Amino acid sequence: MLPGGEQYSFVSTTTEPMRSHSTVPVNTIDKYFHISERGSTIGQEIRGGVVTFFTMAYILVLNPLILSTPHDGIEPLGTTTQIAAGTALIAGIMTILMGVVANFPLALAAGLGVNAMVAYSIAGSHDMTYADAMGLVVIEGVIILILVLTGFREAVFHAVPASLKTAISVGIGLFIALIGLADAKIVRTGDGTPLQLGQGGSIVGWPSVVFVIGLILIIVLYVRKVRGALLIGIVVATILAAIVEAIGHVGAYSDDNPSGWSLSVPSLSGSPVSLPSLGTLGHFSLLGSIDKVGIVAVVLLVFSLLLADFFDTMGTMVAVGAEGNLLDKDGNPKGTREILVVDSVAAIAGGLGGVSSNTSYIESASGVGEGARTGLASVVTGVLFLASMFLAPVVSMVPYEAATPALVIVGYLMMTQVLDIDWKSPELAIPAFLTIAFMPFTYSITVGIGVGFIAYTIIQIALGKAAKVHPLMWIASAMFVLYFALGPIQTALVG
Repeated sequence: MLPGGEQYSFVSTTTEPMRSHSTVPVNTIDKYFHISERGSTIGQEIRGGVVTFFTMAYILVLNPLILSTPHDGIEPLGTTTQIAAGTALIAGIMTILMGVVANFPLALAAGLGVNAMVAYSIAGSHDMTYADAMGLVVIEGVIILILVLTGFREAVFHAVPASLKTAISVGIGLFIALIGLADAKIVRTGDGTPLQLGQGGSIVGWPSVVFVIGLILIIVLYVRKVRGALLIGIVVATILAAIVEAIGHVGAYSDDNPSGWSLSVPSLSGSPVSLPSLGTLGHFSLLGSIDKVGIVAVVLLVFSLLLADFFDTMGTMVAVGAEGNLLDKDGNPKGTREILVVDSVAAIAGGLGGVSSNTSYIESASGVGEGARTGLASVVTGVLFLASMFLAPVVSMVPYEAATPALVIVGYLMMTQVLDIDWKSPELAIPAFLTIAFMPFTYSITVGIGVGFIAYTIIQIALGKAAKVHPLMWIASAMFVLYFALGPIQTALVG
């Protein structure tokens, strides 16, 4: 799994049953979290929780970066400072809840993929606001929670072919990488071409140099298996950007200053610490999107959000459990239902908080690698997220050029899953390819999912395998056909 949940081969795949330890609990905390029973210590749990936080803290920069994207007439729900504070608050609360309720060393935060869909596929489309998009996230979270409580989550999981699940993650990865390159102005609209490298085919300006250095640093740290490579890269690139700005006074990007900083100028005025401003909380419109795009489009958007957010947690908890030898004889973590319930509530909380759906992070495996075996590690990680709310002013000074190299590497991590697709089978590979290609090429995750679903269904019909298609796939494909034809249908009806 990758940041925000998607799969990559990061952790052990062993499913050895969970060991039992006879050590007598030494205190109330030990007894509550079964620390000694799981062969751990309070010190190990604290270290594991700290490591997990620093491994995934990059989301405090990337989520505000993505959700602060403006559209014509559609403004973000808050400033980058407010979005960063809200991101930290929801992540902190939900991660602590995971530790206390499920007693599992799993941390949660805003999921990459869903936030990209909110910012680039929903907000701004047909005058949809960020509040409308967060309302859809809340609805999606409620649906996932119902599916968990009724046992239908696995049924939906099995409805979508594995190749399409993989293609969705890979496509989102390419889409996120393109967003990172475009936001940092490394790729721009060219003369006679849709995109080109920089200006006139060359990288221009100090901000672009900072991006390149940041990307190289993250790559070097990652291949050397340095924990927290993404966060370290962002921090170092931001410091470099601040030095460049202090010396060169580059200024903000504009038509008159095409080599300036994007998003924000890397300079800090005032204290780096302040009371958090939680302006995004409660800014959601549950049903406002229906009046703007109609019920069919809303259902499909919710379905697309569900697909982008749905399939990661079960794989994540098993992978983290395997790393810590926390699986039972059937290969499942103890307290699976509690884990999935907390994860579903986190999706709802993310929408209510205006910071997008929160989900379980595979980076939790880094803390398990440091010895974490219980929910106490999650409590530690959650407390650190809450503490980071007071550092939001620092986050607001990070320019795109310092943060987006991390998005490019995230794209790589998601792209590694492409090996799981059987490219020698056209009936599986063609829908997967179309899903992957249409996401970045149309700048829409929803379009990629829809094209892939329709192509898969058509191919199965052509091969005489219509009975093989799950009823949910039939329904989804038919609705996507309606979604793509909404424009002509509305024109015909009006005419």
